[in-house]
Amino acid sequence: MVMYCVLLTPIAPCKSLWIRGSAKRLKCCINEEGFRLFLKTYLEVEDFPKDLCQRLFRSFQIHLSKSTEEVFLKDVSCYFSLLEDGQPRDKLEFAFKLYDRDGNGVLDSSEVDRIIAQMMHAADYLGWDVSELRPVLKDMMTAIDADSSGTVSLDEWVEGGMNNVPLLVLLGLKVGKDGQHLWRMKHFNKPVYCNVCQSMLLGLRKQGLCCTCCKYTVHGRCANINPAPCTRTYVKSKKDTGVPTHDWVSGNCDSGKCDKCQKKIKSYHGLTGKHCVWCHSMRHDDCASQEPSDCNCGPLRDHILPPWAIYPVIKQRSNSGTINPVPDTHPLLVFVNPKSGGKQGERVLRKFQYLLNPRQVYNLSNGGPGPGLCFFRSLKDYRILVCGGDGTVGWILDAIDKANLQVRPPVAVLPLGTGNDLARCLRWGGGYDGTDLCRILKEIEVSTPVLMDRWNVEVILEDPHETGDPVPYEIINNYFSIGVICLCCLDNSYGHFHVEDEKHPQKFNSRMKNKLWYFEFATSETISASCKKLNECLTIECCGTPLDLSGRSMEGIAVLNIPSMHGGSNLWGEAKKSECKCLMNPQEMPVVIVDPEVLKVSGQDVSDRRLEVVGLEGAMEMGQIYTGLKSAIRLAKTSQITIRTKKPLPMQIDGEPWMQPPCTIHITHKNQASMLMAPQGRSSFFSSK
Repeated sequence: MVMYCVLLTPIAPCKSLWIRGSAKRLKCCINEEGFRLFLKTYLEVEDFPKDLCQRLFRSFQIHLSKSTEEVFLKDVSCYFSLLEDGQPRDKLEFAFKLYDRDGNGVLDSSEVDRIIAQMMHAADYLGWDVSELRPVLKDMMTAIDADSSGTVSLDEWVEGGMNNVPLLVLLGLKVGKDGQHLWRMKHFNKPVYCNVCQSMLLGLRKQGLCCTCCKYTVHGRCANINPAPCTRTYVKSKKDTGVPTHDWVSGNCDSGKCDKCQKKIKSYHGLTGKHCVWCHSMRHDDCASQEPSDCNCGPLRDHILPPWAIYPVIKQRSNSGTINPVPDTHPLLVFVNPKSGGKQGERVLRKFQYLLNPRQVYNLSNGGPGPGLCFFRSLKDYRILVCGGDGTVGWILDAIDKANLQVRPPVAVLPLGTGNDLARCLRWGGGYDGTDLCRILKEIEVSTPVLMDRWNVEVILEDPHETGDPVPYEIINNYFSIGVICLCCLDNSYGHFHVEDEKHPQKFNSRMKNKLWYFEFATSETISASCKKLNECLTIECCGTPLDLSGRSMEGIAVLNIPSMHGGSNLWGEAKKSECKCLMNPQEMPVVIVDPEVLKVSGQDVSDRRLEVVGLEGAMEMGQIYTGLKSAIRLAKTSQITIRTKKPLPMQIDGEPWMQPPCTIHITHKNQASMLMAPQGRSSFFSSK
């Protein structure tokens, strides 16, 4: 696992190493110490575990005698290039140039064998059954060197590689056009048969290729034998729009139940049964032939945008659309952050690409939310599902603001990773636990739209010439805090890096250094000294009314928009329903409430256009608040707030901390986002801490 984490750390592209370095540099051998230095430089880390370094080093001692205690630097570079993100063609060209010693554009067979050895090495690391891949690559080499000259040109090498499906999957092929399978290598824990040759897939590891979208399954060698195309995701003729049709894929329904005759689909050592890509029903072969051609999209009908609802218009008018949803449905636009929650994001992405039309499911690593919002913008009634953390949700809400949509669609959340305060408040829970996604889709179907306030934050430095840390966000969705409360977010806040890295890659390195410095500062005695007697180093005005902080020994202030903070802590506390005044019409509610007796019976409402202000006497209180034993000190309920600080203080917005020099902070209402609240009986947002 350690090796896996290290190898997938963002690293400088290998291609740049070829461009910057000389050919001679990449021909040399390096010893174990040089190998360790290479890893530290290449992965941009301060140190590298010695035992892991030794194991990796030994894994490259394939072509040299182990007694030499050296490895080829070019083998190492080739291996890492295969594991990186990037285009398959670029990887093929880079590997070729790496081994082209004299730069004449030709490799001999032994050099090509060296490249293939590193491909096998990378495939083995990724869990492939290399006994399946080896003959596929061997066949490719035979085809490339058709004239048996013993040499391969760059054009021959690239053309051969780009026509070899298993190799393209290994190199990270992306789907380019409709009808192209979205292949991935997969391990099957029960007998599975190839859709091309109809024989069983054998092997102990990942035995074959399976299409994420339609579940068409093949041997690696059979993927090159013109398999049937993947399911269509749109119709190519206008006369086919609105014509619902089953799309049956044969085989691998063993142990399933036929949805027509209700009898078990039994395997007879071959392809068994059929399943429809759109309604996901299974049939015996005979039952499928008797089935009407009309497809009703099954239990997920309300969410699916089937191919017969999409027709690409080449020259469309500005007000014309290409999507005509099935009547009485609410198509779901899904955004997935694949880096959220470890590998959870990638698995969720693949599952939704199968359950829905792949054109409804967007990987936020590939261009952000813009393409999805643009594709759906002509629809009048649709929903959005965001799969990620609170930072990802904020990203999507910002994008909806900037897209200037005619209709603002309601947003549901599938929380990935930890924290997820907003998802807790909307009853979607503190983190995805592997629950069947069909069940979650049914809950979205019966969810309730609610409005959620969002707030502008303006920070004005007291000394405009002073250079402070950048303020992470300009909008508050969850909360803002000053003082010791910020320390509690440190463990959870690291989860927001993937979002910021994708939105603003240029900020990633500097913000990581800032957080490491902040953590060091937080664990020193400096923090307790700087945050004591907070009332003496700041003032707070709520709608022009000064808050009286005298006589209170507080070390933290929090401004709350939602009733969850730091992974489930309710700082405001619960109010008795019989006394709760949170349901008062916002127009009737005072713009500011500071009376302690009124605050005592005031609840929270994410759509009341009000913020709650609380104080904390010390960091130790957070443990008691987290377990529900007490709440923070209620100071005010207000529609706008101004805070003036007299010295540098730690602050945070929605879990992102920074150190702020003396300044004036204005927080005002921005707008309201339409969100989806999960059904009442699902789970409490405090149940998944």
